Amino acid sequence: MLDAKTKNWSYEDVRSLLAKRKGWDRVPKKFKIVTDTTDFFQVEYNDVLILADRLYWIRSYEREGRFGLDDEPKFWVRRAIDLEDGSTKILKMVFHEKFETKIGGVVTRCFRSPKKEGRILDLVANHRNFMHGHWVIDSAGNNVRIIDYIPGRQFHEIVVKYGGDHEDYFFNFFPQVLDQFIELVEAIKFLHDHGEKHGDIRRDHILYDSARKVNRWIDFDYNYMHGESKWSFDLLGLGNLIIFFVGRGDVLVPDLYKTQRELFDSLWGEDLNISYKNRVANLQKIYAYIPDSLNRILLHFSNGAQIFYENTEQMLGDLALAKADVSALTGRGS
Repeated sequence: MLDAKTKNWSYEDVRSLLAKRKGWDRVPKKFKIVTDTTDFFQVEYNDVLILADRLYWIRSYEREGRFGLDDEPKFWVRRAIDLEDGSTKILKMVFHEKFETKIGGVVTRCFRSPKKEGRILDLVANHRNFMHGHWVIDSAGNNVRIIDYIPGRQFHEIVVKYGGDHEDYFFNFFPQVLDQFIELVEAIKFLHDHGEKHGDIRRDHILYDSARKVNRWIDFDYNYMHGESKWSFDLLGLGNLIIFFVGRGDVLVPDLYKTQRELFDSLWGEDLNISYKNRVANLQKIYAYIPDSLNRILLHFSNGAQIFYENTEQMLGDLALAKADVSALTGRGS
């Protein structure tokens, strides 16, 4: 963490710094110098944000990837240029969002916590499977997180393009996807071992870093009020991910009804995803070559589940067994 103490930057000082970094032809004719991010809507394109005596030139806002809200602008999250070294940064300003979600009849209260995300940034500073950055306090006492830009695409977008069909994908690509997923679960275990939750585990929060050749978790500012199991919401998120990766995408009930009626007729309510009732969790009914050990993991997140994972260690134990069976089946052990 860095504090908010800054020198008094004049308008001409900032113009000169912009010119030094980008050239006079790119210096905007009008811009604001901002030190208070309380009203993040007032932080606009071309403005210069000063945090802990470092200047950030605002270029754009980021967009929401959450299902149902795709491409909604996130005005509290801005892409900027660090005028000291020219690097691209993601600036996350304070936004106290709250919502409730209901899974398996249980209501979970979720909320954004900038302080939690700052704490985790400190924790994972040397961990390869997480986004990196630091946090500062602006002139009004707001916790602003300054995130290093990660070049690359969302991992799930890469996975769905593997293979000509599911069988090709499963036998020729899934073993490496499983290895990558296990590494991601181990990273979440690292958080849990230190008493922290990710809080918002979903497919668009995994970026494949094309420079470092590794998957990295992003966006951990969500927290949730937990009941008996502190890790339940994170584990459900991991369950939705492994179902997606095994299926090479979501296997949707309406699609089966339209195109594979025989498979649709074989399904029961217990075969569906506990979080999303229009998705199949019992994928062995769709793809018979999925080994039992792997399918049993998926069934932990089905509507018919009687046993649930209590922690990531239990899940990793089952993933190790499934990896051995997948390797034996496909002949593509790592």
